[in-house]
Amino acid sequence: MRNVFFVAFLSALMFSCTSRKEASPDISIGVFFPESVEAEALDGRLLLMLSDDPSQEPRFQISAGLNTQLIFGMNVEGMQPGEVVTVDASAYGFPYKSLAEVPPGTYQAQALLHVYETFNLSTGHTVKLPMDNGEGQQWNRSPGNLYSKPVEVTVTENGITGLQIVMDQIIPPIPEPEDTPWIKHVKIRSERLSEFWGRDMYLGAHILLPKGFDEHPEARYPLMVFHGHFPTDFGGFRTEPPDPNLKPEYSERFGVKGYNIIQQQEAYDFYKRWTSPEFPRFLIIEIQHPTPYYDDSYAVNSASQGPYGDAITHELIPYIEQQFRGIGEGWARFLYGGSTGGWEALAVQVKYPDEYNGCFAACPDPIDFRAYCLTNIYEDENAYWYPSAHKPLEVPAHRDYLGQVQTTVREYNQLELALGDNSRSGQQWDIWEATYSPQGPDGYPQRIWDKETGEINPEVAGYWRENYDLRYILERDWEKLGPKLRGKIHIYCGDMDNYYLNNAVYLMEDFLEQTTDPYYDGEVLYGDRAEHCWNGDPELPNHLSRLRYNSMYVPKIMARIAESAPPGADLQSWRYR
Repeated sequence: MRNVFFVAFLSALMFSCTSRKEASPDISIGVFFPESVEAEALDGRLLLMLSDDPSQEPRFQISAGLNTQLIFGMNVEGMQPGEVVTVDASAYGFPYKSLAEVPPGTYQAQALLHVYETFNLSTGHTVKLPMDNGEGQQWNRSPGNLYSKPVEVTVTENGITGLQIVMDQIIPPIPEPEDTPWIKHVKIRSERLSEFWGRDMYLGAHILLPKGFDEHPEARYPLMVFHGHFPTDFGGFRTEPPDPNLKPEYSERFGVKGYNIIQQQEAYDFYKRWTSPEFPRFLIIEIQHPTPYYDDSYAVNSASQGPYGDAITHELIPYIEQQFRGIGEGWARFLYGGSTGGWEALAVQVKYPDEYNGCFAACPDPIDFRAYCLTNIYEDENAYWYPSAHKPLEVPAHRDYLGQVQTTVREYNQLELALGDNSRSGQQWDIWEATYSPQGPDGYPQRIWDKETGEINPEVAGYWRENYDLRYILERDWEKLGPKLRGKIHIYCGDMDNYYLNNAVYLMEDFLEQTTDPYYDGEVLYGDRAEHCWNGDPELPNHLSRLRYNSMYVPKIMARIAESAPPGADLQSWRYR
């Protein structure tokens, strides 16, 4: 009798749980935009955000970190003015995959339409992607995107229905930066990129002029190329001391008070170094090359983004050198940068070995895909989970210098999938795909792994290895590349890089130290307990050294010029004091 009662109780409990699950909250919110804001039908990614933190708009509170708020996304095609689109449990979300999982409570709700444009590619494919509009592919700040003002909503145990949100705001255009006596700006139409994308495409750059540029028309200058994320203007250069009225701000990342004042002081100090008699006269450029996939192209040719490497090296840089009296020869060009810029500096040097005379790659994105952060894309079967028959354990994606984990690879990718499918999120894992992957039959990049499950595609991994695994390419082609790259490769990384990028650097170093005929004759250095993005200075803390990219490698560049400049090279016209 006792057993019968227990079975009946268990059955009732299971029925109750099942019933509750089936009666999940119904959350559906209608979203539309009026004709007064936009009269044409629009394509794009419709995003709904919920936040229980009223301190700022929800669109500025979305991240992969512990403090993220909620976001849900769905594609729209031909959304008409006044048409109400319902965002419901089918929209893909982060950190909750569905609106049905949102806990009861009071939230600020906001909607945003990340607008897509249509591109007819030279490959014969038609794709819909967000065009950069001067902001560096920031979906929450991109001019032309529609959004709503936050409204307060209450989610009950039964959910929420009948609410409509109107996107009656539009993000305004961003003014172009203005020239100064020191900093000039250029933008050119790229023939190569325009042909690939089927419309006019442009490259830009911010150029820092040397002291005495106008007074010395006879001078021809070496070029330093500072690679990195989309620069709105030339950063880290200031002709005046810090603003005495500037309110000090605390940097949570570095644990430093008044970091904004420190940044202004460092920028002013660089100006003083730049104009000192002892400082060599160079041109420095920061490149603007956003793509419809990210805030920059990774500065190489790719199947889905087109020939950005050729466009930058063979169109933009020669144009700048012609306009601003650059020497215009490979021995007088140098590359440096950190993180994305670190990978770009090394990749461009490897891909164009004769066109540049040295790279200084700090905390580079993975340069050996056996350590694609913590995943070996050639041997691992899954990027999200460590192999185990009985103990599920997620692969971390971000840590602090003590090893404390803030997020996982799966979570990062879930956020990206909420922001956009087909590699259209504008975020880190998607841009690696957009750069490294072959183009799929639909015109979008092929996935390196299933975005939902993490299952790795070995065919795509093989394509990555042959075309973008920098260690593999160097090892495969060292007989040809080695003589061209001797003395040109310099790599720096903290041994507690937040994204585990040091692991790939270790593997690269293992190869480089084994090179012969010739020995690579460069350097690989590590910062003890240093986080992202340590750039090779053992004396200064990272929060200061990261502000000195434009001057810290100059002594090594000058030594390289003295060692490698060809006979008859101009070593004098630019050395005036």
